[in-house]
Amino acid sequence: MREPPTLLTMKLALLSDLHANRHALQACLADARARSASQYAFLGDLVGYGGEPGAVLDTVMEMAHRGAWVIRGNHDDAALAPVANSDRADHAGAAWTAARITGPQREFLASLPLTLPRDFMLLVHASANKPERWTYVEDAQRAADSLDFAGDATHVFGGHVHEQRLFFQGLVGKTMAFEPTAGVPVPVPRHRRWLATVGSVGQPRDGRSEAMYAMFDTQALALTFVRVPYDHLAAASAIRAAGLPAANAVRLALGR
Repeated sequence: MREPPTLLTMKLALLSDLHANRHALQACLADARARSASQYAFLGDLVGYGGEPGAVLDTVMEMAHRGAWVIRGNHDDAALAPVANSDRADHAGAAWTAARITGPQREFLASLPLTLPRDFMLLVHASANKPERWTYVEDAQRAADSLDFAGDATHVFGGHVHEQRLFFQGLVGKTMAFEPTAGVPVPVPRHRRWLATVGSVGQPRDGRSEAMYAMFDTQALALTFVRVPYDHLAAASAIRAAGLPAANAVRLALGR
Protein backbone atom coordinates (compact mmCIF):
# COMPACT_ATOMS: atom_id res chain seq x y z
CA MET A 1 0.00 0.00 0.00
CA ARG A 2 1.37 3.40 -0.94
CA GLU A 3 1.90 6.15 1.60
CA PRO A 4 -0.74 8.89 1.23
CA PRO A 5 0.40 12.37 0.20
CA THR A 6 0.96 14.84 3.00
CA LEU A 7 -2.24 16.40 4.27
CA LEU A 8 -0.78 19.86 3.71
CA THR A 9 -0.36 19.40 -0.06
CA MET A 10 -3.24 17.09 -0.90
CA LYS A 11 -5.78 17.36 -3.68
CA LEU A 12 -8.53 15.24 -2.17
CA ALA A 13 -11.39 13.87 -4.26
CA LEU A 14 -14.49 13.40 -2.09
CA LEU A 15 -17.02 10.95 -3.50
CA SER A 16 -20.23 9.83 -1.80
CA ASP A 17 -23.39 7.87 -2.54
CA LEU A 18 -22.01 5.86 -5.45
CA HIS A 19 -25.06 3.60 -5.32
CA ALA A 20 -23.69 0.85 -7.52
CA ASN A 21 -23.51 3.19 -10.52
CA ARG A 22 -20.37 2.09 -12.32
CA HIS A 23 -20.73 4.53 -15.21
CA ALA A 24 -21.01 7.57 -12.93
CA LEU A 25 -18.11 6.39 -10.77
CA GLN A 26 -15.82 5.91 -13.74
CA ALA A 27 -16.67 9.38 -15.05
CA CYS A 28 -16.00 11.04 -11.68
CA LEU A 29 -12.71 9.19 -11.20
CA ALA A 30 -11.57 10.22 -14.68
CA ASP A 31 -12.47 13.83 -13.94
CA ALA A 32 -10.65 13.73 -10.58
CA ARG A 33 -7.53 12.34 -12.22
CA ALA A 34 -7.67 15.15 -14.78
CA ARG A 35 -7.77 17.59 -11.85
CA SER A 36 -4.61 15.96 -10.41
CA ALA A 37 -6.29 14.31 -7.43
CA SER A 38 -3.63 12.83 -5.13
CA GLN A 39 -5.96 11.21 -2.58
CA TYR A 40 -9.47 9.77 -2.70
CA ALA A 41 -12.16 9.48 -0.03
CA PHE A 42 -15.38 7.48 -0.42
CA LEU A 43 -18.03 8.70 2.01
CA GLY A 44 -20.41 5.76 2.12
CA ASP A 45 -23.35 4.23 0.27
CA LEU A 46 -21.20 2.37 -2.19
CA VAL A 47 -24.17 0.12 -3.02
CA GLY A 48 -27.95 0.41 -3.26
CA TYR A 49 -30.32 1.42 -6.10
CA GLY A 50 -27.87 0.75 -8.96
CA GLY A 51 -27.34 -2.40 -10.98
CA GLU A 52 -23.58 -2.99 -10.65
CA PRO A 53 -22.64 -3.32 -6.96
CA GLY A 54 -19.89 -5.86 -7.61
CA ALA A 55 -18.05 -3.72 -10.14
CA VAL A 56 -18.28 -0.62 -7.95
CA LEU A 57 -17.05 -2.50 -4.88
CA ASP A 58 -14.16 -4.00 -6.84
CA THR A 59 -13.06 -0.50 -7.88
CA VAL A 60 -13.33 0.97 -4.38
CA MET A 61 -11.62 -2.03 -2.77
CA GLU A 62 -8.71 -1.78 -5.20
CA MET A 63 -8.39 1.94 -4.49
CA ALA A 64 -8.59 1.34 -0.75
CA HIS A 65 -5.72 -1.12 -1.13
CA ARG A 66 -3.74 1.73 -2.69
CA GLY A 67 -4.56 4.11 0.16
CA ALA A 68 -8.02 5.57 -0.49
CA TRP A 69 -10.13 6.36 2.58
CA VAL A 70 -13.53 4.66 2.79
CA ILE A 71 -16.38 4.86 5.29
CA ARG A 72 -19.71 3.06 5.58
CA GLY A 73 -23.18 4.37 4.72
CA ASN A 74 -26.70 3.26 5.53
CA HIS A 75 -27.16 1.33 2.26
CA ASP A 76 -23.91 -0.50 2.90
CA ASP A 77 -25.27 -1.43 6.34
CA ALA A 78 -28.55 -2.56 4.80
CA ALA A 79 -26.78 -4.88 2.36
CA LEU A 80 -25.02 -6.56 5.28
CA ALA A 81 -28.28 -7.29 7.12
CA PRO A 82 -31.17 -7.08 4.63
CA VAL A 83 -34.78 -7.18 5.82
CA ALA A 84 -36.45 -10.32 4.50
CA ASN A 85 -39.78 -10.31 2.66
CA SER A 86 -40.25 -6.56 2.78
CA ASP A 87 -42.31 -4.57 0.28
CA ARG A 88 -40.15 -1.47 0.70
CA ALA A 89 -38.02 -0.72 -2.36
CA ASP A 90 -34.89 0.00 -0.35
CA HIS A 91 -35.24 -3.25 1.61
CA ALA A 92 -35.79 -5.24 -1.58
CA GLY A 93 -32.76 -3.57 -3.15
CA ALA A 94 -30.62 -4.39 -0.13
CA ALA A 95 -31.67 -8.04 -0.32
CA TRP A 96 -30.88 -8.09 -4.05
CA THR A 97 -27.46 -6.59 -3.40
CA ALA A 98 -26.71 -8.96 -0.52
CA ALA A 99 -27.35 -11.93 -2.78
CA ARG A 100 -24.90 -10.70 -5.41
CA ILE A 101 -21.85 -9.42 -3.57
CA THR A 102 -19.01 -11.79 -2.75
CA GLY A 103 -17.70 -12.85 0.63
CA PRO A 104 -14.66 -10.57 0.42
CA GLN A 105 -16.86 -7.66 -0.65
CA ARG A 106 -19.16 -8.29 2.31
CA GLU A 107 -16.17 -8.41 4.66
CA PHE A 108 -14.90 -5.15 3.21
CA LEU A 109 -18.22 -3.39 3.84
CA ALA A 110 -18.39 -4.77 7.38
CA SER A 111 -14.88 -3.51 8.13
CA LEU A 112 -15.62 0.11 7.24
CA PRO A 113 -15.87 2.73 10.01
CA LEU A 114 -18.77 5.16 10.39
CA THR A 115 -16.43 8.11 10.83
CA LEU A 116 -12.82 8.73 9.91
CA PRO A 117 -10.79 11.61 11.38
CA ARG A 118 -7.85 12.88 9.33
CA ASP A 119 -5.92 15.71 11.01
CA PHE A 120 -8.23 18.76 10.80
CA MET A 121 -10.85 16.86 8.77
CA LEU A 122 -13.63 14.44 9.69
CA LEU A 123 -15.26 12.14 7.15
CA VAL A 124 -18.77 10.90 7.91
CA HIS A 125 -21.63 9.66 5.74
CA ALA A 126 -24.42 11.51 7.55
CA SER A 127 -24.00 13.45 10.83
CA ALA A 128 -21.15 13.29 13.32
CA ASN A 129 -23.89 13.45 15.97
CA LYS A 130 -24.83 9.77 16.37
CA PRO A 131 -23.67 8.75 12.89
CA GLU A 132 -25.42 5.39 13.19
CA ARG A 133 -28.79 7.19 13.11
CA TRP A 134 -28.13 8.43 9.54
CA THR A 135 -29.46 11.94 10.11
CA TYR A 136 -29.86 14.05 6.97
CA VAL A 137 -27.78 17.23 7.33
CA GLU A 138 -30.12 19.39 5.30
CA ASP A 139 -30.05 22.74 7.12
CA ALA A 140 -27.92 24.96 9.32
CA GLN A 141 -29.27 23.51 12.57
CA ARG A 142 -28.36 19.95 11.63
CA ALA A 143 -25.00 21.16 10.35
CA ALA A 144 -24.39 22.81 13.73
CA ASP A 145 -25.37 19.60 15.52
CA SER A 146 -22.87 17.66 13.42
CA LEU A 147 -20.08 20.19 13.99
CA ASP A 148 -20.76 20.08 17.74
CA PHE A 149 -19.83 16.37 17.71
CA ALA A 150 -16.91 16.66 15.28
CA GLY A 151 -14.26 17.13 17.95
CA ASP A 152 -11.40 19.37 16.88
CA ALA A 153 -12.15 18.99 13.16
CA THR A 154 -12.56 22.27 11.33
CA HIS A 155 -13.70 20.63 8.09
CA VAL A 156 -16.42 17.96 8.06
CA PHE A 157 -17.21 16.19 4.79
CA GLY A 158 -20.20 13.94 4.19
CA GLY A 159 -22.92 12.90 1.80
CA HIS A 160 -26.29 11.18 2.38
CA VAL A 161 -28.50 14.09 1.24
CA HIS A 162 -27.59 13.65 -2.47
CA GLU A 163 -27.17 17.40 -2.91
CA GLN A 164 -24.16 19.71 -2.75
CA ARG A 165 -24.35 22.03 0.23
CA LEU A 166 -21.92 24.04 2.33
CA PHE A 167 -22.25 25.43 5.85
CA PHE A 168 -19.80 27.48 7.90
CA GLN A 169 -19.44 28.48 11.52
CA GLY A 170 -17.87 31.82 12.43
CA LEU A 171 -16.11 32.93 15.58
CA VAL A 172 -19.38 33.63 17.40
CA GLY A 173 -20.51 30.06 16.74
CA LYS A 174 -23.51 30.74 14.50
CA THR A 175 -23.82 28.24 11.65
CA MET A 176 -24.87 29.60 8.28
CA ALA A 177 -25.42 28.21 4.79
CA PHE A 178 -23.36 29.20 1.77
CA GLU A 179 -24.67 28.49 -1.72
CA PRO A 180 -21.82 26.98 -3.77
CA THR A 181 -21.55 27.14 -7.56
CA ALA A 182 -20.28 24.05 -9.32
CA GLY A 183 -16.79 24.50 -10.69
CA VAL A 184 -15.99 27.61 -8.63
CA PRO A 185 -13.44 27.09 -5.81
CA VAL A 186 -14.67 28.26 -2.42
CA PRO A 187 -12.05 29.44 0.12
CA VAL A 188 -12.51 27.39 3.32
CA PRO A 189 -9.91 28.76 5.77
CA ARG A 190 -9.26 27.05 9.07
CA HIS A 191 -10.17 30.02 11.27
CA ARG A 192 -13.78 29.01 10.55
CA ARG A 193 -15.42 25.59 10.72
CA TRP A 194 -16.99 24.07 7.63
CA LEU A 195 -19.40 21.27 6.80
CA ALA A 196 -19.94 20.15 3.23
CA THR A 197 -22.22 17.54 1.73
CA VAL A 198 -20.51 16.64 -1.51
CA GLY A 199 -23.53 15.30 -3.38
CA SER A 200 -24.08 11.92 -4.97
CA VAL A 201 -21.95 10.26 -7.60
CA GLY A 202 -24.56 7.69 -8.51
CA GLN A 203 -27.95 9.29 -7.91
CA PRO A 204 -28.17 13.12 -7.90
CA ARG A 205 -31.46 14.50 -6.60
CA ASP A 206 -31.39 18.17 -7.53
CA GLY A 207 -33.12 17.93 -10.89
CA ARG A 208 -29.94 17.40 -12.92
CA SER A 209 -28.50 14.17 -14.23
CA GLU A 210 -24.78 15.00 -13.94
CA ALA A 211 -22.84 13.08 -11.31
CA MET A 212 -21.54 14.98 -8.27
CA TYR A 213 -18.38 14.99 -6.22
CA ALA A 214 -16.01 17.57 -4.68
CA MET A 215 -12.30 18.39 -4.75
CA PHE A 216 -10.55 19.79 -1.67
CA ASP A 217 -7.16 21.42 -2.09
CA THR A 218 -5.63 21.27 1.39
CA GLN A 219 -2.76 23.60 0.48
CA ALA A 220 -4.93 26.36 -0.96
CA LEU A 221 -7.76 25.51 1.49
CA ALA A 222 -10.25 25.66 -1.36
CA LEU A 223 -13.24 23.39 -1.97
CA THR A 224 -14.67 22.91 -5.45
CA PHE A 225 -18.01 21.22 -6.03
CA VAL A 226 -17.95 19.35 -9.34
CA ARG A 227 -20.61 18.13 -11.80
CA VAL A 228 -19.68 15.46 -14.33
CA PRO A 229 -21.79 14.37 -17.32
CA TYR A 230 -21.86 10.60 -17.76
CA ASP A 231 -23.76 7.95 -19.67
CA HIS A 232 -26.82 7.80 -17.43
CA LEU A 233 -28.73 5.89 -20.11
CA ALA A 234 -26.23 3.04 -19.87
CA ALA A 235 -26.50 3.12 -16.08
CA ALA A 236 -30.29 2.97 -16.39
CA SER A 237 -29.99 0.01 -18.76
CA ALA A 238 -27.85 -1.81 -16.19
CA ILE A 239 -30.59 -1.27 -13.60
CA ARG A 240 -33.27 -2.64 -15.90
CA ALA A 241 -31.12 -5.60 -16.93
CA ALA A 242 -30.62 -6.44 -13.26
CA GLY A 243 -34.38 -6.63 -12.74
CA LEU A 244 -34.42 -3.79 -10.24
CA PRO A 245 -37.38 -1.36 -10.04
CA ALA A 246 -37.79 0.71 -13.20
CA ALA A 247 -38.12 3.83 -11.05
CA ASN A 248 -34.46 3.46 -10.09
CA ALA A 249 -33.56 3.79 -13.77
CA VAL A 250 -35.95 6.62 -14.62
CA ARG A 251 -34.77 8.84 -11.78
CA LEU A 252 -31.20 8.96 -13.14
CA ALA A 253 -32.24 11.07 -16.11
CA LEU A 254 -34.53 13.24 -13.98
CA GLY A 255 -32.05 13.79 -11.16
CA ARG A 256 -34.68 12.83 -8.57
